[in-house]
Amino acid sequence: MRCALYARISTKDKGQDTENQLTQLRQFAASQNWIVVREFVDTVTGGTSDRPQFQQMFQSAERKEFDCLLLWSLDRLSREGVLATLNHLNRLDSYGVSYRSFTEQYLDSCGLFKDAIISIMATLAKQEKIRISERTKAGLQIARSRGKRLGRLPVEINMAQLSALKASGLSMRACARKLQVSRTALYRVF
Repeated sequence: MRCALYARISTKDKGQDTENQLTQLRQFAASQNWIVVREFVDTVTGGTSDRPQFQQMFQSAERKEFDCLLLWSLDRLSREGVLATLNHLNRLDSYGVSYRSFTEQYLDSCGLFKDAIISIMATLAKQEKIRISERTKAGLQIARSRGKRLGRLPVEINMAQLSALKASGLSMRACARKLQVSRTALYRVF
């Protein structure tokens, strides 16, 4: 099996080194008789997908340059949250590329538990989305209770000017252009 390795550290200034991950990944791949065809290494936060080697890895996966992605642990692949991580794994799967975590034996799409793991992660992603929504609603409620006005500022329309424009025979679209407001705003007050 053709294998690609993905390693990531957040920063070099804290004594981190991807070679710690890569050494173990290479040894594991060799023990499985996998051929390592490519190594993707990022030195950047995992909280975003905007990582050069991460993006190259997906491009190579789409071109079917390897059959399996071996990573040291799931948090090395992504720290964007469960939903985004699940989407990354599903994307690999859609390219026909399996994945395996070296430190998390249960995270192995080559094995029997692939569907179970995806189901659990999908459930976790759904719960994460619900929690984010609840936190957002709670934050908005607190902001409102403190008198914070949310949303757009109301559009002020001079009714006398609008009436005069309408009386002159202009359409609502033309009136909106003259008053420099949206038609929707005019319909709301007219």
